[in-house]
Amino acid sequence: MARPVLLTVDDDPGVSRAVARDLRRQYGERYRVLRAGSGAEALEALRELKLRGDPVAVLLADHRMPEMTGVEFLERAMDLVPRARRALLTAYADTDAAIAAINDVDVDAYLLKPWDPPEEKLYPRVDEMLRTWHDTPDPEVAGVKLVGHRWSAPSFRARTLLARNAVPFTAYSVDEPEGQRVLAAAGAGPDDVPVVVTADGQVLRHPGEAELAAAVGLGVDPQEEFYDLVVVGGGPAGLGAAVYGTSEGLRTVLVEREATGGQAGQSSRIENYLGFPGGVSGADLAERARRQAVKFGTELLLTRDVVALEAHGPKRVLRLDDGRSVAARAVVLATGVSYRSLGVPGCDDLTGRGVYYGSATTEAADCADRDVYVVGGANSAGQAAVFFARYARSVTLLVRGPSLEASMSHYLIEQIAQIPSIRVRTCSTVVGVQGDGHLEAITVQDAQSGERETLPASHLFVFIGGAPRTDWLDGAVVRDARGFIPTGPALVHDGRRPPGWSLDRDPYFLETSVPGVFVAGDVRADSVKRVASAVGEGAMAVTLVHRYLEER
Repeated sequence: MARPVLLTVDDDPGVSRAVARDLRRQYGERYRVLRAGSGAEALEALRELKLRGDPVAVLLADHRMPEMTGVEFLERAMDLVPRARRALLTAYADTDAAIAAINDVDVDAYLLKPWDPPEEKLYPRVDEMLRTWHDTPDPEVAGVKLVGHRWSAPSFRARTLLARNAVPFTAYSVDEPEGQRVLAAAGAGPDDVPVVVTADGQVLRHPGEAELAAAVGLGVDPQEEFYDLVVVGGGPAGLGAAVYGTSEGLRTVLVEREATGGQAGQSSRIENYLGFPGGVSGADLAERARRQAVKFGTELLLTRDVVALEAHGPKRVLRLDDGRSVAARAVVLATGVSYRSLGVPGCDDLTGRGVYYGSATTEAADCADRDVYVVGGANSAGQAAVFFARYARSVTLLVRGPSLEASMSHYLIEQIAQIPSIRVRTCSTVVGVQGDGHLEAITVQDAQSGERETLPASHLFVFIGGAPRTDWLDGAVVRDARGFIPTGPALVHDGRRPPGWSLDRDPYFLETSVPGVFVAGDVRADSVKRVASAVGEGAMAVTLVHRYLEER
């Protein structure tokens, strides 16, 4: 394979030569450093590299260029080399403009000019991008193919499972010629979809989630019988607990029913997370955290649901949905919340067929030139509206309340107001969905007048609050009336500890009514529903786990 390419784009010949010189000095032995004088020239170079099959690792584009800005180039380059890492070169005076501009493109970093000395201001950022590029499998090499139907719920679930677990794959429709060729080669037919062909030629017809996960190399079986710590849930709180647990020497396994990242992993862009001034996609943040946890030694157990918790002396046992179990000295529950069902006629039959819970970013391409509807008034709904506005003809945000101010961050409200294709309809609720095999229309009711209106629609994305995933804990730990789990001081009433409490101390701050079982993130009663606080609680839970284990 040819050496990977580092491509720089700058219309200033002096700057272009300088950045190429510094890159060649540091990376010239392992990478090819190419430079272009305009966005159009760079795109042509990328097309030639793509045709030859030459890998492109990093793109560095100047912010201010005539005819095509750096942001515009990076956005168009994503279609040609989606795996390449992207950075924007900008002057100090343009920092705010650069940060605002790169919100439209999933850029990895921006670099200030001049970058002298490069050892401090250039190479560390490029090193980080190269590490990320090398850690991301090449979809063309991986060779996983998925043939499905556009309006098939099982096909949607298979695409989502692969995408959210960062498994590179190429999706084909059963109606297109290439999809039919893949089916013929696999000895399968349209009635077998979704059909997955793995890199080694294994054919899966209509696979279940665990079967599909195992076939593409995800961990689905526990490697040990006993651990120091079991983390249930792979959202920000669970990943935070896993990173701190393994980095501090605990044998840790993380059990996740779907994919790492949780609801945050489905966010198209998180812009108020500390340390990412240009914003970061939920998927990217989740993938970084996953790699970090694995680097320290966390074992990931995916597509496995926990169905029961049992305490046997000092041992905590978690029963899995496949009949097996994992045991540990301590447990962190970080199961998060699930989006509540829309609960209107026709909704269940059309879920995955035009009605989606969460961003469902795998459906973005199908939204091109269509009118899309997003239900909800919190940040997740606003982020989805901004994301789908890049693809759809129009996006209508349906909000039950009279305004966005009560539930959405100010920066996001301002951003939505600046996008002409987004319309906000307040005091509006969806009271019905219609369609034959897939979504075709929705019925919206005005809360003030009671008037109902039926609107044609092909895509409806629902963000209407979350319900905790705790039914499986009924009778095992104390839960409140809504299913959330109280911890620490909330369990002590009039000086009385929770029933069955066996230790001569009060429960620690994040500890449940069962000693050694802790809670972090959104599933905890009265928690702050923010990504940063969830990560912090995951780290804090591990500190309390250590304190608990020292008592044993």
